[in-house]
Amino acid sequence: MFTGIIKEIGKIKRKKEIQGKVIFEIFAPKIINEIKKGSSVAVNGVCLTVIKKEKESFFVELGRETLKKTTLEKLFFGKKVNLEPSLKFGDELGGHIVLGHIDGKGKIKKIKKFSNGWLMEISFPKDLKKYIIKKGSIACDGVSLTINGVKKESFEVFLIPFTLENTTLGEKRIGDEINLEIDIFARYLLESSNFLRS
Repeated sequence: MFTGIIKEIGKIKRKKEIQGKVIFEIFAPKIINEIKKGSSVAVNGVCLTVIKKEKESFFVELGRETLKKTTLEKLFFGKKVNLEPSLKFGDELGGHIVLGHIDGKGKIKKIKKFSNGWLMEISFPKDLKKYIIKKGSIACDGVSLTINGVKKESFEVFLIPFTLENTTLGEKRIGDEINLEIDIFARYLLESSNFLRS
């Protein structure tokens, strides 16, 4: 379980493909002491298990399903990634509850830059529309954000300077894909109400 508050921008140090699986070595000197072999770490919002740890980097393995359903397949050497170690009892819940289970991939449609931040418009898969509501929460590449507005096939989020500087979202461009995870409470509320009606 995570909160959507990014603790470090890491870098892909190595990428190795073995029999349909991909192993990444991720350079992460700031959070390396918080994790150990077997720990869960959110990488661009995807919950992955640490299979090996070194002095300033850790290794994760991705299967075919994860590669298919997320944007991680497109990562390469030197690419920056959002990192968040799993939540521990007593930690501050600064964002919202994030599980690290990606619901779909969005695409950045528009970016409007203002003196106090960016307004970013992101498309979403049709099956997620009922979960995306104005003022609701959503995780974009693992970053906890509030939905400013919702259109027919896209939603808008506003990124303050701190978010732009301390996550990879500040390097995004129009056309880039992004991992999306809807608010788990929105899912539970809608699906339980549908169950009660049936």
